[in-house]
Amino acid sequence: MSIRKVTVLGTGVLGAQIAFQTAYSGFEVTSYDIDEDKIATARKTMEKLGHSYLNDLTDATPEKVAEGTARISYATDLELAVQQADLVIEAIPEILDLKKKVYAELGRLAPSETIFATNSSTLLPSDIAEATGRPERFLALHFANTIWLHNTAEVMGHAKTDPAIFDEIVSFAEDIGMVPIQVKKEQPGYVLNSLLVPFLRAASGLLVKGIASAEDIDKTWKIATGAPAGPFEIYDTVGLNTAYNVAMTGDETQKEFAAYIKENYIDKGKLGRATGEGFYKYQS
Repeated sequence: MSIRKVTVLGTGVLGAQIAFQTAYSGFEVTSYDIDEDKIATARKTMEKLGHSYLNDLTDATPEKVAEGTARISYATDLELAVQQADLVIEAIPEILDLKKKVYAELGRLAPSETIFATNSSTLLPSDIAEATGRPERFLALHFANTIWLHNTAEVMGHAKTDPAIFDEIVSFAEDIGMVPIQVKKEQPGYVLNSLLVPFLRAASGLLVKGIASAEDIDKTWKIATGAPAGPFEIYDTVGLNTAYNVAMTGDETQKEFAAYIKENYIDKGKLGRATGEGFYKYQS
């Protein structure tokens, strides 16, 4: 099977990036979300991503960006979005029951040969596989944020994933400019988040226990290690809705952090970089 048409479910931070990077790399892409308001936001996000590519990539040109943008179509009807897809990449919220519900519908609507890949950062493929109706054609393909610069793509199957499908997704990752990281066994958090999540949880624990402010925690980490970003800057980049959903699956301290960011940020529309404000304010 040759992958040429790709559908990305979800137009959030990573969903939009995956769609744009895939289209920029020459593939036909359908970007799906649940309503026209989200699609309107996605169109603006794609425009901003084009500017980022021009600013950040030495080989990007206005022509290449325009050609990539033109390869993206948009849909709010799931059946229409997936009816010709060779690959569907799912990037919806980290809520297991929601993912299972979407995959059950997706399995019914998509052609039998379509490959399904989840971008989930915390859930295992085996948590979802049976809901897809095609576990042998399902696996994880996890991207890091700002994928045009931090271009890892972790490929992780489960016990029933067809090895040929695994290899095909490794090749696809290379075709869209990623460095494939082959995760050989199922691992919560894969490689990247097995390293990142404990770090972020340690920082959020310091905050909710009143040990130090978000700003001082970030300052400590950056000055002492030379890192370009602190944990709360990373939270803003990931998006506070995602941070909330992940924290709600943690221990009591993490649930306290989830309540804290919901009350102080999410309920006030401060979702991180995507909205111009989270723990920090950002210029558009």
